[in-house]
Amino acid sequence: MGDKQSAILLISCPDQKGLVSSVTEFIFRHGGNIIDLEQHVDSDERHFFMRIELDLAEFSLARGEIGDRFKADVATRMGMQWTLYFSDVIPRMAVYVSRYSHCLFDILSRYQAGDWQVEIPLLISNHPDLGAAAESLGIDYHVLPITPQNRPEQEQRQLALLQDYNIDFIVLARYMQVLSEDFIRHYPSQIINIHHSFLPAFPGAKPYHSAHKRGVKLIGATSHYATADLDAGPIIEQDVTHVRHTDSVTDLVRKGQDLEKIVLSRAIWRHLQRQVLVFRNRTIVFG
Repeated sequence: MGDKQSAILLISCPDQKGLVSSVTEFIFRHGGNIIDLEQHVDSDERHFFMRIELDLAEFSLARGEIGDRFKADVATRMGMQWTLYFSDVIPRMAVYVSRYSHCLFDILSRYQAGDWQVEIPLLISNHPDLGAAAESLGIDYHVLPITPQNRPEQEQRQLALLQDYNIDFIVLARYMQVLSEDFIRHYPSQIINIHHSFLPAFPGAKPYHSAHKRGVKLIGATSHYATADLDAGPIIEQDVTHVRHTDSVTDLVRKGQDLEKIVLSRAIWRHLQRQVLVFRNRTIVFG
């Protein structure tokens, strides 16, 4: 989004005539300039989706008025679900990790380089192993071990921390614990997960070993929003890479981990750019 002051509207509603003109006319009427506009109609569901970014430099409404006026003039009449974001409001991201470091190190390198418009004030883990990496960047690292007996209590502690740090969304950077349905309910479509794409063909703790035994020619990774249905939430990003018969299990792990960190970072980028709309258990990804 650069240095310009802009706003992004994400919109979904039943498809009907006049949707695009209603939104663009509202912006024109208040002196706005459209920077970017994408739309999509799901013809099977008869549902409309839009992402529109507008320059606020000459917009006649104060920022605090835009949402109320859009709701009154357009959204209610058209039955829209919508969210308004401002480019200078920096999201606050919490990262969850266990012992695997590859996704975390990739995230921290991009964060340190200033590639993302985001703040990372908090890391939460069930192990102490990666604390030094967080603390070297001034990020608070909280260790909350998880057992079947203490899971509900520890999740309440996590939720308290997330509230104390004003966290907007969460990234599970190979956090090897299952989040409860109650926990996920507090952050709907705001928890980004990463996993290998072997599920359900190669489930379990050693998917690369299973894939190696089957002689697969492709391995993959999937990043999605977490839901109560494990590893079945709306998909944000996916990718694959080729493997050969000469590749060992170690080679598959290396290639898979490279893919995981890239796919997760792409998903985080799209989330930060407000390019993702969730509809039922699917995503519409703009850009």
